[in-house]
Amino acid sequence: MNNGPVVGYEDDVGRRTTFRLFYPESIFSDPVHYDPNTTAVLIVFKPYDLKWLSDLLSGHSYFRTDVFWRKPAMNMIYKPGQIRILDPFVTKRTAYELLHFPRRFSRREKPKHPTTGLIAIAFAFDICSEVHVTGFKYDLQDQGSSLHYYGNDTMSLMIKNEYHDIVAEQRLLKELIDHQIVISLPEEQN
Repeated sequence: MNNGPVVGYEDDVGRRTTFRLFYPESIFSDPVHYDPNTTAVLIVFKPYDLKWLSDLLSGHSYFRTDVFWRKPAMNMIYKPGQIRILDPFVTKRTAYELLHFPRRFSRREKPKHPTTGLIAIAFAFDICSEVHVTGFKYDLQDQGSSLHYYGNDTMSLMIKNEYHDIVAEQRLLKELIDHQIVISLPEEQN
């Protein structure tokens, strides 16, 4: 998902990425991460996400970056035939049916969005006969714990993030595992 690297982490994440779900602010731009066998799937959160992709694929420079929470990739390492757009219904189903987020938020509240990880699980429900997960346990009590298997980001970033409801996502994931809808793999193999 997103910009989670495979190169250098093969023992932890495997060697094959069939689908890489991403949004403009989270996709690789360094060709070292290119995999010709990966299908890159854009999760659209706003109309500018489609404009960004259209501009990149048509060879136009995309200069408006103020509409993104972080500067998006300015080049696409994947070939046009490798790119798909996730049906927005999957994101809506994740937000409203699985997480039960309200459809409207007051002006004081930031709208909540599911994480890419939870959207990926919902997408997997549509295309897989079994869904196995690992690495979805956030330690909200330890702000200094690692957020991902790569990089230096800590849990403090996720706790401060006003756009995700991690408590609701963790509760849903536990329910899915308890009802054996998804299978939780051990975090570490001995």
